[in-house]
Amino acid sequence: MAIRRANMKGKPFCLAVLLLGLAGLSPALAASDTATPDPRDLIRAAMEHWRGITSYSEMTMVIHRSDWERSFSMQAWTEGDKLSLVRVTEPKRDAGNGTLVKDQSMWTFSPKINRILKVPSSMMNQSWMGSDFSNKDISKSTDIIDQYDHRLLKAVREDDHFLYTIESIPHEEAAVVWGKEIVVIRDDYVMLRQEFWDQDDILVKVMQATELAQMDGRIIASRMRMQKIETPGEWTEMAVDAIDFDIDIAPSLFTLSNLRNPRQ
Repeated sequence: MAIRRANMKGKPFCLAVLLLGLAGLSPALAASDTATPDPRDLIRAAMEHWRGITSYSEMTMVIHRSDWERSFSMQAWTEGDKLSLVRVTEPKRDAGNGTLVKDQSMWTFSPKINRILKVPSSMMNQSWMGSDFSNKDISKSTDIIDQYDHRLLKAVREDDHFLYTIESIPHEEAAVVWGKEIVVIRDDYVMLRQEFWDQDDILVKVMQATELAQMDGRIIASRMRMQKIETPGEWTEMAVDAIDFDIDIAPSLFTLSNLRNPRQ
């Protein structure tokens, strides 16, 4: 699928999921035939490029099914790789629903029942808000960095960039559901594709960047589609409407109290 590139001016918003460069961001890898970066470092750099030190965003999520389609507007905040908060703003009936990720734990809040529920580890691979993204996808866990072994499968040149395809296989003792993941990362640390394979070496789902945009001074995947292989006519798309990196965030933002009673 061709990737459309847009040039958009950053606004004070950001994507937490999915959902998710450091202030001292490394420059793009040298586009030369001799560039052979360490695959583990590439994955880490791609995740850091997406998050920033802190960020704030507005995004739109569309869940498409064969007989219906739903759209949500959301706000999201992140800090480092262990803190994120996502809050639904539209439609009105879902407004206020929130998800908080802190360290390795996740909580959800629903105004309808006025309860905060902790998501058990056994449910991290379950659907998030009925979408094709899992709770773990939204938490943007860094398990893949430290609990997987990485191998560079190929490096190809496309236009002015190198694209690196990396195979990541979990350690034998790693508590992860996937048998392997395959990612494609561009030399400016934009993750273009992520494949999720089960223990029987069967491809289960794919996340594909369908648009790139320059927002708040860096190129990011501004539109991503998650699709399960067994249901080709169904998918979930996340679009970054605007994003701002490295902002000031109050310490009280990533708390259960703020999840229930928003102060920001």
